[in-house]
Amino acid sequence: MASAGFKSVVEMFHHRIRSTPDTEAIHFRKDGVWTVINWKEVGTRARHMACGLRSLGIGAEQRVAILSGTRMEWILADMGILCSGGATTTIYPSNTAEECAYILDDSGSRFAFVENQKQADKLSSVRASLPELQRVFIVEGKESADGWIMPIAALEKLGREWDAKNPGQYDAVADAVGKDHLATLIYTSGTTGKPKGVMLTHDNWVYEGEAIDNLGIITPADKQFLFLPLAHSFAKVLEIAFIRIGVPTAVDGDIDSLVDNLGVVKPTFMGAVPRIFEKVYNKVLSGARESGGVKLKIFTWAMGVGKQVSALRQKKQEPSGWLSLKLSLADKLVFSKLKARFGGRIRFFISGGAPLSREIGEFFHAADLLVLEGYGLTESSAGTFMNRLDDYKFGTVGPAVPHTQVKFADDGEILLKGRGVMRGYYNLPADTAEALDADGWLHTGDIGELRDGTFLAITDRKKDLIKTSGGKYVAPQSIENKLKARSPLVSQVLVHGDNRNFCTVLIAVAEDTTKSWLAQQGITVGSYAELTTHPKVLEEIDRVVKELNRDLASYESLKKFALLPKDLSLEDGDLTPKMSVKRKVVEKKYRDLLDRFYEGTVASLSG
Repeated sequence: MASAGFKSVVEMFHHRIRSTPDTEAIHFRKDGVWTVINWKEVGTRARHMACGLRSLGIGAEQRVAILSGTRMEWILADMGILCSGGATTTIYPSNTAEECAYILDDSGSRFAFVENQKQADKLSSVRASLPELQRVFIVEGKESADGWIMPIAALEKLGREWDAKNPGQYDAVADAVGKDHLATLIYTSGTTGKPKGVMLTHDNWVYEGEAIDNLGIITPADKQFLFLPLAHSFAKVLEIAFIRIGVPTAVDGDIDSLVDNLGVVKPTFMGAVPRIFEKVYNKVLSGARESGGVKLKIFTWAMGVGKQVSALRQKKQEPSGWLSLKLSLADKLVFSKLKARFGGRIRFFISGGAPLSREIGEFFHAADLLVLEGYGLTESSAGTFMNRLDDYKFGTVGPAVPHTQVKFADDGEILLKGRGVMRGYYNLPADTAEALDADGWLHTGDIGELRDGTFLAITDRKKDLIKTSGGKYVAPQSIENKLKARSPLVSQVLVHGDNRNFCTVLIAVAEDTTKSWLAQQGITVGSYAELTTHPKVLEEIDRVVKELNRDLASYESLKKFALLPKDLSLEDGDLTPKMSVKRKVVEKKYRDLLDRFYEGTVASLSG
């Protein structure tokens, strides 16, 4: 365990470099080939970037943006910015040029790192509206004619020259960075309105590193695979953890190559959002059903064994005797094949960013793959609650991490206090005062409760709670997760009913899985639109909705459903970068469809 008490991420980073200079730091792909960079090399390159920024005049807490997918250079740039005394503004690569311009302008970012020409072109197209953006550093691309776009190699060259001419200055600047200095400005991807810049300090991140280290679930003997967007606080806290603990980490944000990469890297743990687990769950179930016959019987038997073992392990007991023998056989025939998809060495997953269905968590556990769900906001530096390897409860996000306080408002809203809580929203004092009360409690906007005294269960978002016209409150996320877990044909779900007299639901089907399901019945369907009108699909979804309704209170049951004409996507603006549904955006987009659910209902009820 690394020594405690670092005053900044910079000091923590330098401690890591000095302590383990020759050990593996980052595993990454270069020209399609996996290669390794050690901590000494990471430190050298980050130092050159920091000195390059100093040579261009960056000052304390001044912002430098990163507009890139998850890759090694994102981490090098981030550490370079912090070591220069600056602060990192994060931007999702999926953001439009206009969204990038808003964040760059609002944050006052003086420089920006971009991944490639595509991202550089976005900034070039809005350059006229960004007078404070002095230069752009490109990872994969060439210098522009006027020098406004500069390759990062050129920035590092400037840094080496500045470092040589200014001996001792790098160390002096790094040492001046204190715990209360701004480290990261993350713009929350809200469902409506302009995003707000969350100000996170060096101490916020140092605390997160200490807290995760103290949990003892990750060691330098582990291997992490990091593919989540580093513009998001969930991935950012995993970056901090791997620096703090010295965990070798493979970094590659290419989702299309995820399965292949896992086979090469063979990680022992990985963070992911629930959508990843939902897709695997759907694919496994549909594959088993497609196989049919003996294979389906073996799969069903193995999962039955796994559920028995899961129930024991949730009580902190281990299988013995005949059950232990059956588990060994189930693992050989079924579970080992699923684990091989993740490289074959996974000890556990971390799920965050959105609620994970309890059913899906228990499914993976039955297959001998433990998913530890956690919880936190960008405003609380992401890592606030987490289940433990030896102390977990499905359907909850676990106990608080060390030294974080929690209490509940009268309406059930979760309030948090501790070193992980943000400084505030950038240039938004009124919003800051609304989120942080006078006693320093962060009002999360989430509704929850403690189970067994310490395990936090999130029941819904305060602002997402549906209040029917009959005065009943409905938690839509809980119902949505249950519906997704009941059928592999379901991709995305939106429960609707605020100020309506009953609840309804919009459903997007999983195209590949649904086509495969139909093919098993000898039915070939060409387009997504055909899927949504096919009688077999409608019949199956209707069956699943009715089955779910039997477990719901009458006021929260889903009286009508409709299949959307296309799946919800990040590209169409339906989802946040963490793959959560933008509820109000989707409701507005399909307002006519939703209104048709309720045509005549008021008249018929009152007539």
